Amino acid sequence: MNEYLILMRLDLITKEAQPSPEQMEGYMKQYHDWVGGIAAQNKFVGGTGLSMEGKVIKPNNVITDGPFAEVKESIAGFVTIKAKDMDDAVNMAKTCPILLGDGNSIEVRQITGSHQDNN
Repeated sequence: MNEYLILMRLDLITKEAQPSPEQMEGYMKQYHDWVGGIAAQNKFVGGTGLSMEGKVIKPNNVITDGPFAEVKESIAGFVTIKAKDMDDAVNMAKTCPILLGDGNSIEVRQITGSHQDNN
């Protein structure tokens, strides 16, 4: 099994795209059910949401505020999963309820490195 990163991109800035507290509660239940299904297969490694605030560090020790959610498709969070191959990872990712939101998207990337368990 290899590890894959599922990056969830959402519109974090358009006021009309932001869910009400009641909608958010329903979305979070769907999300937790989705993660629970992956965990039930022993394929969930971890994940979390990301804040909109941060710092950007550039060469020559230049540090700026950001990154800012200036585009409609900002990374809102990620999940790390185990999958036999990219197709398996994509099949898990395409059932993520994040994709029910208009304009939302998911990026799937294999995590590479010597720490990988390739069994």
